[in-house]
Amino acid sequence: MTQSRQPASRAFDLQGHRGARGLWPENTLAGFARTLALGVSTFELDCAVTRDGVAVVSHDPQLNPDHTRDVQGRFLDSAGPRICTLDCVELQQYDVGRIRPGTALAAEFPDQRAVDGERIPRLADLFTLVSRLGNSSVRFNIEVKLFPLQPELTLAPEPFVMAVIDDVRNADFASRATIQSFDWRVLRIVQELDPGIATGALTDQQPGDDTVLGDKSGPSPWLGGLDIHDYQGSVPRLAQASGAVHWSPHYLDLKAELVREAQELGLQVIPWTVNDPADMRRIVSWGVDGMISDHPERLRAVLQELGIDVPPPVAALSVLMP
Repeated sequence: MTQSRQPASRAFDLQGHRGARGLWPENTLAGFARTLALGVSTFELDCAVTRDGVAVVSHDPQLNPDHTRDVQGRFLDSAGPRICTLDCVELQQYDVGRIRPGTALAAEFPDQRAVDGERIPRLADLFTLVSRLGNSSVRFNIEVKLFPLQPELTLAPEPFVMAVIDDVRNADFASRATIQSFDWRVLRIVQELDPGIATGALTDQQPGDDTVLGDKSGPSPWLGGLDIHDYQGSVPRLAQASGAVHWSPHYLDLKAELVREAQELGLQVIPWTVNDPADMRRIVSWGVDGMISDHPERLRAVLQELGIDVPPPVAALSVLMP
């Protein structure tokens, strides 16, 4: 089932990756509130689902020892339990408000400010926060984290996606939400269950992380039965066939001609995850429709430098989230 395309004239979509994890703890309510105060068009975020069927905001299917502490305040020694094996109440005992010092993650994000006491929020909690703050414009780009080569890490696709859709519907945010995934089974399920929710096709062609597998015979297990060889090796044409509204490639996989091809096919092009201002300037010059960044403050500065409108900051949040 394909979806109607959104107008090509829409404003540049400035997306904060996992909130703004270059600045604040990723995928946390404190991080999202501060990111909204900074000024973004869209929250990019990730979802898992607990054993009792609650959609929660987490990039990792297992508790990540690089930023997860137990009830005694100790960082986990190794990867913790799978979220799908914990009830939501059990999950709330863990603190995800600080990066473990000395890790590669800490070196990657030296400017991230800790917010101790932050828990893995329910997706519904994020929607409630935005509603309580009176914001009627920020969008939600929700990545469903499934792993077709490791199905034991999560719930099955259908109940996983249904848990996310239920929260989107209950918040009345269907018109403000996109559900994206590297596992394109998710896109088909969303399109069948609720065609009013937009879908996004994520791709990665980097060595060791390739989900397209254009150099292999047969379809990639990530692409929901689609095979790039049936589309003359064109990733934009493949993404169009998925029924998605936007295509989000790894930024290192993108070229100006691919942007043009995708947009001519009716796709919005929103690459991930661009953090260096020089890369931002180059890719913006190709006419992309938006960009996902761990550092939306840098992207805001680049867009302003180039004369492109940016979302206004929300000053009132400085009172709520100092």
